[in-house]
Amino acid sequence: MLDRLGFPAIGPHRRFVTAIAVDAVGSGVFMPVCVLYFLVTTDLSLLQVGGAISLASLVSLPAGPLLGGVVDRIGAKQVLLAGNLLQGVGFAAYLLTDSFVALTLWTVVVTLGRTAFWGSYGNIVAAISVPGEREKWFGFLGALRNVGFALGGLVSGVAITIGTPTAYAAVVVANVVSYGLAFGLLLAVPATASAGHRQPDGAWGVVLRDRPYRLLWATQLAYSTSMMALNLAMPVYATTVLGLPGWVTGAVFTINTVMVGFGQGLVVRAMTGWVRWRVLLLTNAVFASSFLVMMGASRLSVTLATAVVLVGSVVYTCGEVLGGPVHGALSAEAAPDHLRGRYLALIQLAWNLAGTIAPVSFAWLLQRGAAPIWFGLLAVSLAGALLAVRLGAAMPEAAARVTNRAAQPGGEPVAEPAG
Repeated sequence: MLDRLGFPAIGPHRRFVTAIAVDAVGSGVFMPVCVLYFLVTTDLSLLQVGGAISLASLVSLPAGPLLGGVVDRIGAKQVLLAGNLLQGVGFAAYLLTDSFVALTLWTVVVTLGRTAFWGSYGNIVAAISVPGEREKWFGFLGALRNVGFALGGLVSGVAITIGTPTAYAAVVVANVVSYGLAFGLLLAVPATASAGHRQPDGAWGVVLRDRPYRLLWATQLAYSTSMMALNLAMPVYATTVLGLPGWVTGAVFTINTVMVGFGQGLVVRAMTGWVRWRVLLLTNAVFASSFLVMMGASRLSVTLATAVVLVGSVVYTCGEVLGGPVHGALSAEAAPDHLRGRYLALIQLAWNLAGTIAPVSFAWLLQRGAAPIWFGLLAVSLAGALLAVRLGAAMPEAAARVTNRAAQPGGEPVAEPAG
C-alpha cells in the first residue's frame, strides 16, 4: 500500500513514525489558530501578537547553531526529546498567558523546543534512509504530518466557528496532550550515532565556508517564508480582511493537509527523473500563482471570495508538495555525515529567521489592506526562483535527478547543470 502511494517501507521505525503522527495531530489543532487564539483570549492587538511571536523567534535564533553542535556530539534523539518536552511545557503555559511579556516569554520556550525538534529531526530521517530514497522519506513523513494536521484542522475549524475562549483553550489542551504521548513513544526510539570525540576544530568554519550550501540556505529561506503564509497570513486575511466565515480558515488548512497527506507520495513518485533545481524553480512559480489568486479575492463578494480563497489554497499546496521533499533531501545529502547536525542547524536557522520576520511583517502588511501582503510574497517567490537556478549551477546534488531508488555503493548521481 505504501509503495503504491510512493512511500518507503517503514520497517523497524514504526515508533518514530507513530510519534511524528501523534505530534502532528496536536500541532494541527493549534496551527490554524496560532494568532487568533491570542486575539480571542487576551486584550492584545494583532500587531502586538505578531510582534511577540517575532520577538520570541529573534531571541531564540542563536539556539539553532548551538544545538547543531550538540546534535553532532550527543546524537539527535536526546535533542529531539528535549525539544518535544519544551514545546509541551510552553503550550501548557499559554493557558495562563494574558500579557505581552508572558506571551513573549512562553513563545521563546516553544520556539526553543521547536528549534531543538526540527534541528534533530532531519538527522534522524537521514540516518534511517539511504541516498536515492530520501525524497521518499522526507515526502512520506511530511505527508504523515499533514494527515495529522488535517485531523487537527477539523477540530480547529470547530473552535474558530464557536469562537469562545473556552473553545480556543480546548485546542491548546489537545496540543499539550499530544506532546506527552509523542514523548512517550520517542523514548523507545533507538538512539542515533553521534560523532563525539571525532569533532574537528573549527567545525562551524567548515560549514560557513561551504558556498554552495550557503546558496541552498538562501533558497531555503525563500521557501520557508512562503510556507509561513498558510499559518500566519491566510487565516487573518480570510477572517479579518475579507470578513469570511470562520469555517473557511479551517477548510483552507484541511485542504492543504489532505492534499499533502494523500498526494505527497504520488508527487514524489512523479518526480522520478526530474532535475532537483528545476523542481525548486517550479515550486516558486506555483507559489507566486497562488498569491496572485489570493489577492484577486479582495474585490469579490463573500461567496465568490470564499471560492477563490479555497482555489488559491489548492494552488499553494501544489507548491508545497513540490518543494518540501527536495529541500529536505538536498539539506541532508549535501552535508557531510560528521557535521550534519551543524549543517542542518543552518537550515533550521532559515526556518527560524522566516518565523522571526514573518509574523510582524505579515501583520504590518495585512493592516494595510489586501494587496501589500501578496505583493510582498510575490517578491519572495521571484527571489526563490532566481536562487534555484543559481543553485543548480553551484551544487552537484541540486543538479542531480530524483531517482526514488536506493543508490548503489559507489554510484554517482546523474547531474544536469543549470544553464
